[in-house]
Amino acid sequence: MTEEISAASAGHWELGGDLRVARMGFGAMRLPVSTLGGPPNDRGTALKILRRAVELGVDHIDTAAFYFQGDLAANELIRAALHPYPDGLVIATKVGPSRGPGDLAPTGQMPTSELRAEVERNLRELGRDHLDLVYLRPGGLEPPGDEPIGERFAVLAGLREEGLIRHLGVSHVSAAQLAEAREIAPVAAVQNRFDVTMPADTELLEICARDGIAYVPYFPLGGFGLPEDDRVERVARRHGATTAQVLLAGLLALSPAMLAIPGTSSPAHLEENIAAAGLRLTEDDLAALTGTG
Repeated sequence: MTEEISAASAGHWELGGDLRVARMGFGAMRLPVSTLGGPPNDRGTALKILRRAVELGVDHIDTAAFYFQGDLAANELIRAALHPYPDGLVIATKVGPSRGPGDLAPTGQMPTSELRAEVERNLRELGRDHLDLVYLRPGGLEPPGDEPIGERFAVLAGLREEGLIRHLGVSHVSAAQLAEAREIAPVAAVQNRFDVTMPADTELLEICARDGIAYVPYFPLGGFGLPEDDRVERVARRHGATTAQVLLAGLLALSPAMLAIPGTSSPAHLEENIAAAGLRLTEDDLAALTGTG
């Protein structure tokens, strides 16, 4: 009998050394809205996607309080679909960006003095007494800078000491910013932009793999639409797979520290993404994708 492909087919990683998660997870950004500025998605479909993701072995969900459109919010959907949460489910969130009710996306950084309130907001919305993993995210979509993040990260480190946060992460950061954060408290995960067609962050990925830090790329499928790349399409044809599946399998094959969190508002795409956990690429495939062969 053929083993059913699940999120666990991609193998596992221990976040912070003690939270075991499947390397194929789920990102909640697209649950409330499919496209930037578009209408809110169907609530019932979003709830079904979350429940089906867990059925397929997903035990790592990435979210944020600023993932919302109108009255539909990712945190509320997660709580409605999955609470009381199954044992072993890890929910990660991020704080730092500010987004007002009329903004299509975060437009700035909240003051350091508001970070605690944002963590408490995530706790309330998710119905948790602590958060498994909280990322500090400075900056927007421009490349990460080297501005100091220590003061802001120290606030989250204090909340970790209080027991409100189990593990800390940083998102959209440079190597220097990661090093600064690690001087203050342990960092369990880095969430930066990365896909196999845009591997500009390879050096930081190598630092994470060396030091036991998970690397969790956002926009693992290219971000605003799948990239049109002949290299990906050729590998996909060779395996009878989709472009999205090759992009995800390529990430997972690059490093054991890589955790994938593809998001979707489509039940069919969820099934497709999870199936990528069972796709095994060859060294020749990876060389073709990364331009090294």
